[in-house]
Amino acid sequence: MSRPSSDAEQLLRRLEWTVLRRLDGLLQGDYRTLLRGTGMDLADLREYQHHDDVRHIDWNVTARLSTPHVRVFTEDREMSAWFLLDLSPSIDFGSGSQRKRDVSVEFVTVLARLLTRHGNRVGALLYGSGVDAVVPARGGRRHVLRLLHTMQTHPEATAAMTTRLHELLESAGNLVRRRSTLFVVSDFISEPGWEKPLGMLALHHDVIAVRLLDPLELDLPDLGLVPLRDAETGEQLLVDTHDAGFRKRFARIAAQREAELRQALARAGVDTLELSTDDDLVDAIMRFTDLRKHRSRAVSGSGASVKFPTHLQQLA
Repeated sequence: MSRPSSDAEQLLRRLEWTVLRRLDGLLQGDYRTLLRGTGMDLADLREYQHHDDVRHIDWNVTARLSTPHVRVFTEDREMSAWFLLDLSPSIDFGSGSQRKRDVSVEFVTVLARLLTRHGNRVGALLYGSGVDAVVPARGGRRHVLRLLHTMQTHPEATAAMTTRLHELLESAGNLVRRRSTLFVVSDFISEPGWEKPLGMLALHHDVIAVRLLDPLELDLPDLGLVPLRDAETGEQLLVDTHDAGFRKRFARIAAQREAELRQALARAGVDTLELSTDDDLVDAIMRFTDLRKHRSRAVSGSGASVKFPTHLQQLA
C-alpha cells in the first residue's frame, strides 16, 4: 500500500477545519440518518404494517402465506458505507473554480471522515475506463487518507470513449454482499443500461445517487463563438452561443435530459443528492440529511430528490 501523500493530509486537515467542524455543530448526532437502514442483521419476520419500508417485504414468505410480511432487522453498531466513484472524462469538467472531480473528492472525504469517526467502515470502487481500483471497507483516519490519496492519484481517463456506468454498479453488486449504504457519485453521463443494475442494488442496499453537475450544463450563456468538446468522445465543434435560438434548444434538451434522469433515479428507488460545482458542501449535506429524516417517516419505494443551484460538451 502506498503511503498517503502530503496533499491528501493537507486537504483532509482543511476539510476537517472548514467543513466537518461546521457539520458537527449542525448535525448534533444526526449523522446516523446518512446510514439509514444499514448495518442490519435479520432478526425476525412479521406481517406488514402501515408505514413499513416496502423494500423490507419478504416476497417469498408473502407469496407462501398470501399476506405481506416484512423482514425485521436488528441494528449492528458497526456499519459499512461504500462509495461507487465515477471518474470518467466528463467528471473533469467545471465552468468555474471547481471541477466536478473536485466536488466528488471533497464530498467523499467529508462523508468518509464523518462516518469513520463514529466507528463505521468505508470502502470504494473507482471507475475510469473500467472498474480499475478497489479500496476495501475499513475504519479510521488513516484509511480515509488512503481513500483520498487513491482518488487524487487515480489517472484521468482518456477521451474518445464512453462511460459504461452499469459496469461499476454490477461490480458493486458482486463485491458488496452485506447490506450497506452505497453512495453512487457520478454525473450519470453514460451509455444506457445503468438503470436496471442501480435498481437491483437498491433492493439489497440503501443506495444514494450523488449526482454531480455544473451550471453550464443546464443553461448556456451568451459567450459568442465558443469551441465545445464532448468530454466523453473528444469530438469538437464551434457553436455561436450568441444565437438565441441555439441557446433555447440547448436549454430544452438539457431540461428534457434532467426530467428523464430524475425519473430514472426515482424508478430505481434511490434517494438523490444533486451537487453542483457552485454549491456549498455543508448546506448540501444538511439539506440531504433533512430529506433523509423526512423519508424515514414515510413509506419508501420511490426515490426522493433534493435540488441545488448536464451533458453534452466541455469548453476546450
